[in-house]
Amino acid sequence: MPGPIAAASAARMARRMAPLAMEAYRRYQRMTPEEKERYRQRAKSAAERGRSAFEQAQARRKRPPGPPRA
Repeated sequence: MPGPIAAASAARMARRMAPLAMEAYRRYQRMTPEEKERYRQRAKSAAERGRSAFEQAQARRKRPPGPPRA
């Protein structure tokens, strides 16, 4: 369970991020349908790249055991 310091840090972060999130929402609402579709495709592509990078990192960590290192 997070302590009071973590809660204060989360509250401070939320206060800083709220105006940015609202502006991003407003900007998205002003986009044309074509721009929204391009944005969705870019976000989907970025998520897929992140997912594959994560899977590759996991695969590197799960190497089969080899001879002990000296």
